[in-house]
Formats: sequence, C-alpha cells, structure tokens
Amino acid sequence: MPNLVMEYADPVAERVNVPGLLEDLHQALLSCRLFEAGSVKSRCYPCHTWLVGAEGDLNTFIHIELSMLSGRSPEQKRELSRSLITVLEQHASTINSLTVDVRDMDRDSFIKVSC
Repeated sequence: MPNLVMEYADPVAERVNVPGLLEDLHQALLSCRLFEAGSVKSRCYPCHTWLVGAEGDLNTFIHIELSMLSGRSPEQKRELSRSLITVLEQHASTINSLTVDVRDMDRDSFIKVSC
C-alpha cells in the first residue's frame, strides 16, 4: 500500500523527463518485492511557488515522499530510500536538491475504501 508522491519545482520540467522519471520510480517500487503490485501508487505535482532559507534562492528541487503501512524494517526502508535516490540521480543530476522521505502510516488508523 505504498503511495509515492513526487513534488518538483516548475523549472524541473524543462530539464527532466518528468513522466519518465515517475515511471522509473514506480518500477523501482514494483521491483523491490515489498509490496503487492496492484497496491503501488505513484503520482507527481509541480510546485509553482517556493522559498528556501533566508534568500529563497533554491532554483530547482525534487522531493519524494513515500508513505507505506508500518511494519517494514529500518533496513528495508533504507534500501527503498537508496533505490529511489538512485533513480532520481540518474534522471535529474542537474537539479539543485534531490530528497527522499520514507514514512510509516499507522495501520490502526489507516482506512481504505475500494469501489
């Protein structure tokens, strides 16, 4: 039940094949063997306005948040982070900031409705 959300600064789309990057990130999750293929969800959103630090001068960034139900080991989460940052670096080495955040979702409070 992982949800990968990629947020990126508008100018990234001029320098990176965003759909290709998202596809490769999605494939990395499918191939890690930690999730059922049908439960893997990936999406991305451009960020139109942002500030960083006192000068607000970071030109470009890509940030990935991977949320998944709790229960994976720290080693599994580190490997997921490494796998995703590797894909980012392959596609977006010219982007100023590349970050990955893997988060656990509380199994007791997560609710899903499928139609």
